[in-house]
Amino acid sequence: MTKGTPRHPHPLDGRFEHLIISSDPGNPGVATVTLDRPRKRNAINSKMWSEIGEAFRLLGSTGDGTRCVLLRGSGRAFCAGIDTSDPSFGLIDAGSEGDDGDEEDGDGPPDVARRYLSFRPKILEMQGAISALESCPVPVVAAVHGPCVGAGVDLITAADVRLCSPSSVFSVREARIGLTADVGTLQRFPKVVGHGSRVRELCFTGEDFDAEEAERIGLVSRVTQSDASLIGEAMDVCRRIARNSPVAVAGTKLSLNYSRDHTVADGLEHIAAHNAAALMTGDIVASFVASAGGGDGEVPLFAKLMPHARL
Repeated sequence: MTKGTPRHPHPLDGRFEHLIISSDPGNPGVATVTLDRPRKRNAINSKMWSEIGEAFRLLGSTGDGTRCVLLRGSGRAFCAGIDTSDPSFGLIDAGSEGDDGDEEDGDGPPDVARRYLSFRPKILEMQGAISALESCPVPVVAAVHGPCVGAGVDLITAADVRLCSPSSVFSVREARIGLTADVGTLQRFPKVVGHGSRVRELCFTGEDFDAEEAERIGLVSRVTQSDASLIGEAMDVCRRIARNSPVAVAGTKLSLNYSRDHTVADGLEHIAAHNAAALMTGDIVASFVASAGGGDGEVPLFAKLMPHARL
């Protein structure tokens, strides 16, 4: 594991088997989510997949004070992709799933249409877990080291900010194992870096590309000075985000995500409706007062965001 800030428990820590949720002792507004299957290079099995979705649906929405999330991997890799040895995914001999049962009328095994209707909800559930990073109410900063393959690329393209260390190696690997990527990379990767020839080449071939190219095409903000400095540099980004008004940051993320998928006119109407209420926050005055001395000024004290109302 790349070294960085000491780990302190977060209120959600201990809830998950394959994720570690911790907080920055110097800034409790930053939560760290660590993918924790180091012996498998953090390959994602079905249990871990569900946990990722649950964790990012909860972070920043329960009144926990989280203002930014740092996503990292333990061990020698960020994420080696999907765990193809997990039979729950149905990747190996998927056609045999359900063959041991008869149709309701007893005429034999389910046909293709019935298999489709059975399997489609699983794909949608997997998509939802990745999309939870994008819909998380606070920014997600991904710190990548070592291999970031397949599902790892799905994860980081759903994050808001990406940094990587010099050792990072990326691959949209699905085509090389007979799959069409279906949980977010093909939809988000081109929007992150542009719909260029190189993006299509990487997706069609499944070839590896290094940290230098990831920075050149805009997949990552920057390559850190070294592997050892990755977490410190990523944490600095998180701290600088977390020092700002949580109302302003949450609204900014909402507007950026909405505007990406809509026209400029639609985006302007969306932010006008949002700010008609958001501009009434007391955070504006607190921010001006804190910055009155020039420079970065003092760090303002902002109230936590309220828990999301749920049924």
